[in-house]
Amino acid sequence: MPGQTIGIIGGGQLGQMLTFDAKASGMKVIILDPTPACPAAQAADDQIVAEYRDLAAIQELADRCDVLTYEFENVDLKALDSVKDKVFIPQGTKLLYTTNNRIREKTFIESAGCEVAKFRAVKNRSDLDSAVKELGLPAVLKTCEGGYDGKGQVVLKGEADLAKTGGVLACGDCILEKFVDFRMEASVMVARNVDGQITVFPVSENINQGEILHESIVPARISPELAKKAKEDAVKIAKAIDLCGILGVEMFVTKDDQIVINELAPRPHNSGHYSIEACNFSQFAVHNRAICNWPLPEIKLLSPVVMVNVLGQHVAGVRKLIAEKPQWSFHDYGKAEVRENRKMGHVTILTDDVDQTLAEIAATKVWDE
Repeated sequence: MPGQTIGIIGGGQLGQMLTFDAKASGMKVIILDPTPACPAAQAADDQIVAEYRDLAAIQELADRCDVLTYEFENVDLKALDSVKDKVFIPQGTKLLYTTNNRIREKTFIESAGCEVAKFRAVKNRSDLDSAVKELGLPAVLKTCEGGYDGKGQVVLKGEADLAKTGGVLACGDCILEKFVDFRMEASVMVARNVDGQITVFPVSENINQGEILHESIVPARISPELAKKAKEDAVKIAKAIDLCGILGVEMFVTKDDQIVINELAPRPHNSGHYSIEACNFSQFAVHNRAICNWPLPEIKLLSPVVMVNVLGQHVAGVRKLIAEKPQWSFHDYGKAEVRENRKMGHVTILTDDVDQTLAEIAATKVWDE
């Protein structure tokens, strides 16, 4: 309730936006993150500066908060288990355990009744050769654990690409996934509270550049029937995993209009940032409500919207646009170091004409860099 404290493991932009909402609801927030004055700590009541695996720091956070959550998936499960009797952890550890290993994740998604790309477990080059013979090429080799925004994976378009797999195989257990011939990447944010009440956000159409999300377009430019199927799949997964909090369900829309689930993000997701301005409740508000077991609202899209990411190489150009684009909503995460391809902020644009807005974004030339 207002006046009580949410502890967040992780202090990046997702934690920051969770904190903004929690503070608006009258709650206190304590961040655990190794970087002093990290983005989330800039908005929170306090920060414990420590590594995520620091058991003493986790214990202190548990002692000082009423509910514990996290903003990224690589949380130490043993550390969470060590404090589960001291503080309410509504998300538990099953979701993290499932999603932090791609073999477990794909197997779970199939068991929930949803389609995934054909896959095989790979431990070494011999396994890879056998998997390629079974699945054929093109395919994608990924590490089972870790990796994001295209890191820890290699696309195999032909036999010659097998020579490029040494670095990924050296990381440990891997997965080979048959390449999905898709016409669109999409995602759905779904949330469920402690009592089992579920709410679902609209389908987001996602455009990537260099394996990093560039733009999200909502509503996705797909048929109502396909959007309904995408949301139904997200709900199936939420129920099957006994979800509490918010979950990003990333998916492919194939050229023959099938939904293939790609992966799960057990937290707020980059493609859900549009919801801050474009929905009656943001993904961050809904996550906080879910873990605090408040009733969940029906989500309404107030306007079509385009969200565009601001990476390090875009920062200077975007700041110049502030004086030129009064209708655009500019978000800066307050990160101290600007680096190429680092997510530094995003811009949200409510629109009545998506194509015109996409052209307007392209015309700035800012995102050509």
